[in-house]
Amino acid sequence: MRFDHVVFDLDGTLLNTLRDLADAANFVCRANGWPEHTVDEYRYFVGNGIPKLCWRFAPESARDEAAQKEVLAQFSARYDAHKEDTTAPYPGIEAMLDKLEAAGVRYGVLTNKEDSLAKAVMEHYFPGRFRFVQGAVPGVPTKPDPTALRRLLARMGADPARTLFVGDSDVDIHTAHNAGLPGAGVLWGFRTRQELEAAGANALADTPADLARIVLEGAVHNSPQAAR
Repeated sequence: MRFDHVVFDLDGTLLNTLRDLADAANFVCRANGWPEHTVDEYRYFVGNGIPKLCWRFAPESARDEAAQKEVLAQFSARYDAHKEDTTAPYPGIEAMLDKLEAAGVRYGVLTNKEDSLAKAVMEHYFPGRFRFVQGAVPGVPTKPDPTALRRLLARMGADPARTLFVGDSDVDIHTAHNAGLPGAGVLWGFRTRQELEAAGANALADTPADLARIVLEGAVHNSPQAAR
């Protein structure tokens, strides 16, 4: 059975944002005289929202509430000014979206990126494409909590039984399963096949074209974690 709706993660799934995120974080590190981190290290710092990213790249001496407020302000100012320096859709994403649209599949985005920033980024890179974009908002827990995903599904009019959640990390797979959805992992993103398999991904896509096939053929399998 094919899927009628798809919800995508943003960073590492639709857009390669890693370099711009890492550059903004290392800018803050340099400004404060802290050790910088490699781009590969940032693969594991992102995924739980920008406040958590700031906590992870800061030294222990700057992880208290007052210090983190300043770190977040510094990062946000730098990232906002440079968030489009190297960020771009992954190759094949546009063609994949075209194929889903032609087949009548509706899609949206759920991200731990701050809501207004997420909407601005998506409109910049995919103008007019995404009607449903949900980012982090105060008072609503972020992924892997399923609350925001369930709210988005309601907005989309999506049947959870015929909706696929797609992302590049264990956070995304756990989000899907926590909401009772199958979760597909993409192998072009920030994390590894091993992480996605360990999280219980119901399908793995090597390319965006492969993901389109999974959606249109309903090509997913059950996993032990899927009933969480």
